[in-house]
Amino acid sequence: MAKSTTTYSISVQASTEHLAEVRDFVAKYAKEFGFGKQQVADIRLAVDEAYTNIIKHAYKHDDKKTVDIELGYNSNKFWVSLLDTGDAFDPSDYSKPDVRQKIKEKKRGGVGVYLIRKLMDDVEYNKQGAVNEIRMTKNK
Repeated sequence: MAKSTTTYSISVQASTEHLAEVRDFVAKYAKEFGFGKQQVADIRLAVDEAYTNIIKHAYKHDDKKTVDIELGYNSNKFWVSLLDTGDAFDPSDYSKPDVRQKIKEKKRGGVGVYLIRKLMDDVEYNKQGAVNEIRMTKNK
Protein backbone atom coordinates (compact mmCIF):
# COMPACT_ATOMS: atom_id res chain seq x y z
CA MET A 1 0.00 0.00 0.00
CA ALA A 2 1.41 3.41 -0.99
CA LYS A 3 2.05 5.99 1.72
CA SER A 4 -0.27 8.94 1.38
CA THR A 5 1.34 12.32 0.88
CA THR A 6 -0.15 15.70 1.70
CA THR A 7 1.08 18.63 -0.41
CA TYR A 8 0.69 22.42 -0.38
CA SER A 9 2.11 25.21 -2.52
CA ILE A 10 2.40 28.96 -2.87
CA SER A 11 3.97 31.24 -5.45
CA VAL A 12 5.62 34.50 -4.40
CA GLN A 13 7.63 37.22 -6.07
CA ALA A 14 11.38 36.97 -5.61
CA SER A 15 11.68 39.71 -3.01
CA THR A 16 12.75 39.81 0.62
CA GLU A 17 9.39 41.52 1.24
CA HIS A 18 7.89 38.02 1.05
CA LEU A 19 10.34 36.34 3.45
CA ALA A 20 7.89 36.38 6.37
CA GLU A 21 5.13 34.91 4.18
CA VAL A 22 7.42 32.11 3.03
CA ARG A 23 8.68 31.41 6.58
CA ASP A 24 5.15 31.36 8.00
CA PHE A 25 3.88 29.08 5.22
CA VAL A 26 6.58 26.52 5.88
CA ALA A 27 6.36 26.78 9.68
CA LYS A 28 2.60 26.22 9.67
CA TYR A 29 2.89 22.86 7.93
CA ALA A 30 6.07 21.81 9.74
CA LYS A 31 4.15 22.26 13.02
CA GLU A 32 1.15 20.41 11.56
CA PHE A 33 3.53 17.58 10.65
CA GLY A 34 4.48 17.34 14.31
CA PHE A 35 7.94 18.87 14.45
CA GLY A 36 9.04 20.56 17.67
CA LYS A 37 9.98 24.20 18.03
CA GLN A 38 13.67 23.69 17.20
CA GLN A 39 13.01 21.55 14.14
CA VAL A 40 10.50 24.11 12.83
CA ALA A 41 13.09 26.87 13.37
CA ASP A 42 15.71 24.80 11.51
CA ILE A 43 13.39 24.26 8.54
CA ARG A 44 12.42 27.95 8.49
CA LEU A 45 16.09 28.98 8.44
CA ALA A 46 16.96 26.49 5.68
CA VAL A 47 14.07 27.72 3.52
CA ASP A 48 14.97 31.33 4.29
CA GLU A 49 18.53 30.71 3.06
CA ALA A 50 17.37 28.89 -0.09
CA TYR A 51 14.81 31.59 -0.93
CA THR A 52 17.35 34.37 -0.34
CA ASN A 53 19.91 32.57 -2.54
CA ILE A 54 17.37 32.44 -5.36
CA ILE A 55 16.65 36.16 -4.98
CA LYS A 56 20.36 37.08 -4.96
CA HIS A 57 21.99 34.56 -7.25
CA ALA A 58 19.36 33.04 -9.55
CA TYR A 59 17.33 36.19 -10.19
CA LYS A 60 19.91 38.86 -9.24
CA HIS A 61 17.27 40.83 -7.28
CA ASP A 62 14.72 40.94 -10.13
CA ASP A 63 11.52 41.07 -8.08
CA LYS A 64 9.36 40.57 -11.17
CA LYS A 65 10.37 36.89 -11.12
CA THR A 66 8.54 34.34 -9.01
CA VAL A 67 9.49 31.47 -6.76
CA ASP A 68 7.18 28.51 -6.30
CA ILE A 69 7.31 26.83 -2.93
CA GLU A 70 5.92 23.34 -2.65
CA LEU A 71 5.93 21.22 0.46
CA GLY A 72 4.60 17.91 1.47
CA TYR A 73 4.81 15.16 3.99
CA ASN A 74 3.91 11.59 4.64
CA SER A 75 4.19 9.61 7.84
CA ASN A 76 7.95 10.04 8.25
CA LYS A 77 9.30 12.72 5.86
CA PHE A 78 8.70 16.43 5.41
CA TRP A 79 10.02 18.04 2.23
CA VAL A 80 10.13 21.55 0.81
CA SER A 81 10.94 22.43 -2.81
CA LEU A 82 11.73 25.90 -4.10
CA LEU A 83 11.44 26.27 -7.86
CA ASP A 84 12.80 29.11 -9.99
CA THR A 85 13.73 29.81 -13.59
CA GLY A 86 16.85 31.89 -12.95
CA ASP A 87 20.52 31.04 -13.18
CA ALA A 88 20.99 27.50 -11.91
CA PHE A 89 23.15 26.65 -8.92
CA ASP A 90 25.79 24.07 -9.79
CA PRO A 91 26.48 22.00 -6.66
CA SER A 92 29.67 20.64 -8.26
CA ASP A 93 31.14 24.17 -8.01
CA TYR A 94 30.37 24.34 -4.29
CA SER A 95 33.13 24.09 -1.74
CA LYS A 96 32.51 24.03 1.99
CA PRO A 97 33.26 27.43 3.53
CA ASP A 98 35.66 27.90 6.42
CA VAL A 99 32.95 29.02 8.85
CA ARG A 100 35.37 29.67 11.73
CA GLN A 101 37.42 31.98 9.51
CA LYS A 102 34.28 33.82 8.33
CA ILE A 103 33.22 34.35 11.94
CA LYS A 104 36.71 35.41 12.95
CA GLU A 105 36.83 37.94 10.11
CA LYS A 106 33.19 38.94 10.73
CA LYS A 107 32.38 38.30 7.07
CA ARG A 108 28.71 38.02 6.18
CA GLY A 109 27.31 35.68 3.58
CA GLY A 110 28.70 32.65 1.84
CA VAL A 111 27.39 30.07 4.30
CA GLY A 112 23.81 29.58 3.08
CA VAL A 113 24.36 26.26 1.31
CA TYR A 114 26.44 25.03 4.26
CA LEU A 115 23.64 25.94 6.69
CA ILE A 116 20.95 24.33 4.55
CA ARG A 117 22.90 21.08 4.44
CA LYS A 118 23.51 21.17 8.21
CA LEU A 119 19.87 21.87 9.06
CA MET A 120 18.18 19.41 6.73
CA ASP A 121 18.60 15.63 6.39
CA ASP A 122 18.79 15.64 2.61
CA VAL A 123 19.26 18.37 -0.03
CA GLU A 124 18.95 17.80 -3.76
CA TYR A 125 19.36 20.15 -6.69
CA ASN A 126 17.43 19.31 -9.85
CA LYS A 127 16.97 21.01 -13.19
CA GLN A 128 14.17 20.19 -15.58
CA GLY A 129 14.09 22.36 -18.68
CA ALA A 130 14.25 25.96 -17.47
CA VAL A 131 13.12 25.11 -13.94
CA ASN A 132 15.60 24.76 -11.09
CA GLU A 133 14.59 22.98 -7.92
CA ILE A 134 16.16 22.74 -4.51
CA ARG A 135 14.43 20.00 -2.56
CA MET A 136 15.12 19.81 1.17
CA THR A 137 13.95 16.90 3.29
CA LYS A 138 13.71 16.51 7.05
CA ASN A 139 12.94 13.15 8.58
CA LYS A 140 10.73 12.70 11.61
